[in-house]
Amino acid sequence: AFLLLFCVFFVYIFSFVFFLIIFIVLLLFGVFFCNVCFLELFCVYLKFFCQFLLSFCVGRTLTSRCDVKENLLRRGCDVDMMESPSSKLSILGNRPLSSKGSESSMSDVVQMMPQRIAVSLRPGDPQWFELQVRQVEDYPVDLYYLMDLSLSMKDDLDTIRNLGTKLAQEMGQLTSNFRLGFGSFVDKNMSPFSYTAPKYQENPCSGYKPFPNCVPTFGFRNILSLTERVDRFNEEVQKQMVSRNRDAPEGGFDAILQAAVCKEDVGWRKEAYHLLVFATDDVPHLALDGRLGGLVTPHDGQCHLDEKGEYSASTRMDYPSLALLGEKLAENNIFLIFAVTKRLYVIYKNLTVLIPGTTVEILDQDSKNVIQLIVAAYNNIRSKVELSVSDLPDDVGLSFTATCQDGKPLPGLRKCGDMKIGDTVSFNVSVEARGCPGDADHTFTIKPVGFRDRLEVFVDYRCDCGCSRTAQVNSSVCSSIGTYHCGTCACEPGYLGARCECQEGDASGSSLSACRQAEGRQVCSGRGECSCNQCLCYESEFGKIYGSFCECDDFSCPRHKGVLCSGHGECHCGECKCHAGFIGDNCNCSTETSSCLSDDGQMCSGRGSCVCGRCVCSEPGAFGDTCDKCPTCPDACATKRECVECRLFDSGRLADNQTCQRRCKDEIITVKTLGVSWLSLTLSRTVCVSCVTCAVPPQSVGGGPEALTVLLAVVGSILLVGLLLLAIWKLIITVHDRREFARFQNARSRARYEMVSGSHDPRLTHTHAGSHYCCVSVRVQASNPLYKHPVSTHFVETDFDVLGKSFNGGVH
Repeated sequence: AFLLLFCVFFVYIFSFVFFLIIFIVLLLFGVFFCNVCFLELFCVYLKFFCQFLLSFCVGRTLTSRCDVKENLLRRGCDVDMMESPSSKLSILGNRPLSSKGSESSMSDVVQMMPQRIAVSLRPGDPQWFELQVRQVEDYPVDLYYLMDLSLSMKDDLDTIRNLGTKLAQEMGQLTSNFRLGFGSFVDKNMSPFSYTAPKYQENPCSGYKPFPNCVPTFGFRNILSLTERVDRFNEEVQKQMVSRNRDAPEGGFDAILQAAVCKEDVGWRKEAYHLLVFATDDVPHLALDGRLGGLVTPHDGQCHLDEKGEYSASTRMDYPSLALLGEKLAENNIFLIFAVTKRLYVIYKNLTVLIPGTTVEILDQDSKNVIQLIVAAYNNIRSKVELSVSDLPDDVGLSFTATCQDGKPLPGLRKCGDMKIGDTVSFNVSVEARGCPGDADHTFTIKPVGFRDRLEVFVDYRCDCGCSRTAQVNSSVCSSIGTYHCGTCACEPGYLGARCECQEGDASGSSLSACRQAEGRQVCSGRGECSCNQCLCYESEFGKIYGSFCECDDFSCPRHKGVLCSGHGECHCGECKCHAGFIGDNCNCSTETSSCLSDDGQMCSGRGSCVCGRCVCSEPGAFGDTCDKCPTCPDACATKRECVECRLFDSGRLADNQTCQRRCKDEIITVKTLGVSWLSLTLSRTVCVSCVTCAVPPQSVGGGPEALTVLLAVVGSILLVGLLLLAIWKLIITVHDRREFARFQNARSRARYEMVSGSHDPRLTHTHAGSHYCCVSVRVQASNPLYKHPVSTHFVETDFDVLGKSFNGGVH
């Protein structure tokens, strides 16, 4: 029994030592040869130890090496061995904003800060910076008046002959530094745009009876460069004569482009607002219209003015496109003002959407309102700020949040309106890299439309760790067939493994369990092959399959209208990573809110919210793209009542919320008249054209009239008006009756007089031998005073002989 017990004990000891030796061998094997971790066989019983050993398998998968800091620390990675590059931003130029344009040299005037920044971007790590813009007071203005001199504009030419003096006086109230220039255009002097017969070359109006004389057709002519001498403007305009073209559209876009790019000839100053007024009464020719005349060469966007100031390439190149026109206007900081007749307003209004920095105003048929038009357009331009971006790299996304005068952040908005000169607005700009481009660093520009100030942004990418600079090519750690950097091996083509110890297609020593994401899952997710304990993903015609277990791809993401991630994001492992400015599962929801901004500068006219770039109206009865139509809503003047209450009387809803100074920016002028305070609201925009409110301070306001008093006054007024109308009607009837009665009495008196006078007339009454003659008409007239005399009178002679037998009426 003792011997049997000793043998059993010996067997147990031997088995324990045997398994311990195997365990130690496997442990050493797993530590030094971690390309295949056999300890997974013991994970059922020794899960904790397997996880501990797997943590030493350096470089096995990217998942084990790239993780959040807490997980890496838990796995035993030292903090000194961790690298986590982050985006950084540095300001290179940040001159302060100026307050007035005339207080220093114009080259020192700053309307935008900062001016230069540098940003290092790590993909997925956005960086924010603030941008401030201010409309400086008394800023110089260059205004170039570009006029259509076709025959239909003859009356307009007569109106503007003294425009220079009047315009200079009006603009002098807005700026102390003003210059004026003049140019004109008609159309290309070629068929089918103009008359090309020899008799029309010198006088296109030949044979046209209403106006037989005009100058030859021309494309564009710079008549007067920008100058401070407004008398020169009047002199040159008075010399001009109209011309004539054949078709209705004009060659105005040719003229606009030349006026924009010929900076030296026109005289644009760098430190001034550039206003280009385009006056016409018809539509313009667009790109490709020139092919009707055989012009197939696109416009090159260059200046082509000869020594006479005329456009020399008019008959050699096509008309410019809208894209080219907008690019050149933005490049030269020019605000374009369309001054067109009412019937063309909608057409040119649509063009302003395609050409940034343009406005449209309605011009009278004879241009009588041109001065008011220019001043209104200038004030409209100075009342808003809109940012534009140029040369933005494809791998960089931007998003804007505007903070306008009310201090409320507006995500997705890059413009502010309803500004006054001197106001400052700010924009928070987010910059994010979507990937790591292979080329060098980039530079892009952010600038307000029409400003010369701009922000230059220098971008570089932080896509590598610092340890990548010490990479070892053909390192012995990587079996001399790979590059060792940052603790991993980048194997040469055809080799696999953490140490590049396997070749593709070599199935020896492979463990299929290492290629399964979880127990029971398919090998390599059914989309790859397991080789050397690693998954080699298949190629797909739909996109790329990737991941440690081929579990990810770049084409299995939500779509919108058949487009992957709506075209506004990247597909990563079944999830859309939206670009800046878009949100949602399929990135179809835009955060841009500029389309929700109404004409008065409010978001959805203050009657709704902006959802995915579209207004959702919440005010009952409101509708329209910006909820601007609302028949049941208060008018623009009524909405200012709360501002009047809080600004003047410190009462009302806004005063309770302490938001009066933030929301009420309108100027209120108080004038004392007859003991009553008349409050005239002068709004900064044309929302409320004329708004006059009569108010009395609260302490002097008495109680309102009683309802009974008002009712009695109304009823009494109605009765009084009714009685007055009855009295007038009775008076009219009485006067009419008296007149008719007087007429009757007069006629009766005449009848009696004629009867009396007729009894003494021998022609009417005779007595002879018992016979009597009487006038029938007299008897009738005596009985009826209204009876009129007949045309003829017949006398009846009657003989009545009672005693005799003869009574036949014979005459004796």
